[in-house]
Amino acid sequence: MDKKVIILFGPPGAGKGTQAELLSDKMGLYLFETSKILEEKFNQAENLSEDSLERFIEIDSEKYDILNEKKLWKEGILCSPPFVAHLVKEKIKELAGSGKNLVIAGSPRTLFEAERITPILKELYGKENIRVVLIEISPEATIFRNSHRKICELMRHPILYNQETENLTLCPLDGSRLLKREGLDDKETIKVRLKEYQKRTFPVIDYLEKENIEVDKINGEKSVADVFEDIMSLIK
Repeated sequence: MDKKVIILFGPPGAGKGTQAELLSDKMGLYLFETSKILEEKFNQAENLSEDSLERFIEIDSEKYDILNEKKLWKEGILCSPPFVAHLVKEKIKELAGSGKNLVIAGSPRTLFEAERITPILKELYGKENIRVVLIEISPEATIFRNSHRKICELMRHPILYNQETENLTLCPLDGSRLLKREGLDDKETIKVRLKEYQKRTFPVIDYLEKENIEVDKINGEKSVADVFEDIMSLIK
């Protein structure tokens, strides 16, 4: 089977998760979302006591406190890059070992992560099989979309806010209730997340281009269907 990795970048609210869902369904790709990997890890640690050794992950002789990482995440600040890179690399190795092709939404999030995750992707999938798409939207669109968006209770599907979805109360994909992410999608938290993206994630694009991985840019302020059509025309 041909190997393939599609990486979607863009600021918060660009629709990375929505487009990744569509690509996963259309092309049979494994939907790889760093946010979900983090959420799973944080949910596992939710009931740990202050003195529990399970709170810590040791990476390169340094210990990272899972509960402290969760606190950063809830404040809109990116988690420690070594912590994220460790979780992502382990998951990528697991998926590649089982023959899964990937669509990755919003990762790597920092230059540190990119420098550690990109070589693994090249080694396991081949540089020629990695496609990167940057979905561009304005800061104003980021704040509006995120402060209005919801996710579903069951599978955490992100539902992009628009005229078609503004009155939805149930997820169109699995029928569970739609919820707002308390704290994460407040306007002030979104402004922090946007600054984090501009300062720490956007430089990843330059790094990938220097690694001779082509980055295609598209307008993300069009309809979901039009953005998906643009992505498909690029990756075919």
